[in-house]
Amino acid sequence: MANKIQYGIKNVYYAKATDDGNGNLTYAAPVAIPGARSISLSASGETTNWHADNKVYYSGNSNNGYEGDLVVAMLPDSFRQDILGEVLSQNGMYVEKTGTPAAEFALLFQFEGDDSATRFCMYRCTAARPDVASSTVEESIEPNEQTISITAMARISDDIVKSFALYDADATSAYQKWFTEVQEPTL
Repeated sequence: MANKIQYGIKNVYYAKATDDGNGNLTYAAPVAIPGARSISLSASGETTNWHADNKVYYSGNSNNGYEGDLVVAMLPDSFRQDILGEVLSQNGMYVEKTGTPAAEFALLFQFEGDDSATRFCMYRCTAARPDVASSTVEESIEPNEQTISITAMARISDDIVKSFALYDADATSAYQKWFTEVQEPTL
């Protein structure tokens, strides 16, 4: 049965993507990003209307994926290294250098719901560096959050942007293996 409502976010993972040079992506094992607070990805694209005979003769929509933010308590060091390209120096410092390209990755996450905990996969994402910010401690400690801007694009090889799956108790289903490896749709 389909959900009537959605709420909550949990089980956020990333899986580093490797391109074979022809646009075909393979994925490393998913790695958890604990402490997810929110995700908001807006559809990217536009509607084109073409007029003839004094009316809209053709209307088409472009699908340019999604853009938005993932807010977490703190990005794991593995994400900073695997995706943002930061390097751990020999003397224990994380180093960010200009000109280091960010890696593409699949973003996996789960929303709760009244009937089914829906699991999502965005197959080809990039992330912008988070801001550096904090504030003083006053009467109580207010945890800071880190926000990363995410762009989810279509894969070059097959134009797939995202997939999602509803709860399935079958141990062999894509749903049950969602966070152990990136699930590929069979079309």
